[in-house]
Amino acid sequence: MNNTPNSNRKHIVIYGNTNVGKSSLINKLVGQEVAIVSEEEGTTTDPVSKAMEMIPIGPVLFIDTAGMGDNSVLGEARMNKTLEFLKRTDIALHIIDVNNIDTNDIKRMELEFKKYAIPNIVVFNKIDMISKERLEKVKDDFKNAIFISTLENEGIENLKEKIISTIEADEEELPLIGDLLPYNSKVILVVPIDSEAPKGRLILPQVQCIRDCLDHGIKSYIVRDTELSQALEDIKDIDLVITDSQAFKKVDAIVPKHINLTSFSMLFARQKGDIDEFLQGAEAIKSLKPGDKVLISESCTHNVSHEDIGRIKIPKMLNKYVGGELDFDFRVGHDFPDNIKEYKFIIHCGACMINRKTVINRINLCRENKVSICNYGVVLSFLTNTLERSKKIFLTSKI
Repeated sequence: MNNTPNSNRKHIVIYGNTNVGKSSLINKLVGQEVAIVSEEEGTTTDPVSKAMEMIPIGPVLFIDTAGMGDNSVLGEARMNKTLEFLKRTDIALHIIDVNNIDTNDIKRMELEFKKYAIPNIVVFNKIDMISKERLEKVKDDFKNAIFISTLENEGIENLKEKIISTIEADEEELPLIGDLLPYNSKVILVVPIDSEAPKGRLILPQVQCIRDCLDHGIKSYIVRDTELSQALEDIKDIDLVITDSQAFKKVDAIVPKHINLTSFSMLFARQKGDIDEFLQGAEAIKSLKPGDKVLISESCTHNVSHEDIGRIKIPKMLNKYVGGELDFDFRVGHDFPDNIKEYKFIIHCGACMINRKTVINRINLCRENKVSICNYGVVLSFLTNTLERSKKIFLTSKI
């Protein structure tokens, strides 16, 4: 579980005003001193995160944010940074000092959570500093809240149980392959080795596909594109071939038409985003013309080579398709613009380094602003005239 990428962990983010005990809480939840605890306001200036396994739900990521209501010089900047985390929050913990309850503040945060469809838990801290009579009154007013004392270590287990039940009730993440094919199926993973391939290891999407096959009893075979033809002769009754998007056209010419074929990026488009929205977005390519602004959003920072898919290959292919130069902007990681109306088209990477909540919020933002969004795999399939074939596996039912 410790090797699970943070992008595949449920992001449990702690919100609240300064000095309500957020840092103390994350330390209690993870069982380690990962955040500095101080009575001075504004101690947490940047988000602090800690990955752990929470039995029985599995790997999660706890994130402690800078306090709201910070009146220090950098307070506004810190609060804006904290609110940015709403776009990638799976579960929100709203921590409140039971001695200083502001109902307007609670309602304001509830609206923020509702805006991004975030399940949230209201947590009252410092119950060791309030009378029993007053505590009973607050409990009566906030029946669904959890009451804790980080100082006395009281109520922490109740909070953990509430987090677990909230996650279990939330949407279950789709597998990459496991619900597309039956048990004991055969899959060939085509992994081209070029200048973009990291020396001595596979990239994350390839590793995750292999693991998903193992989890669901699907037999996987890994080959380079140069050995694919021979592999298809050696291995009989192949149910699916998965290839790197950049080699899709070459692989399409090799794989017999009766065998399903798709790309790693298409699989991630379905798991991490909305495959239907991306397929619809691909249609917007037909209306692009020279000079239109196009945003390419990458989830990770990496060295750019002459074979880079997002910086070089896709822009070059799109320029050729439209018959002129498009105006490309590039954003990395969580640096996604709020004002997207200036863009004609947005292309997202496979999102293997960010969580699904982030991608879904970006899709919703595009939908609200009537801006088409697609992803690397779908765009490449469209531009190589292989889209009909690559999406076929998503339209068929699991046996």
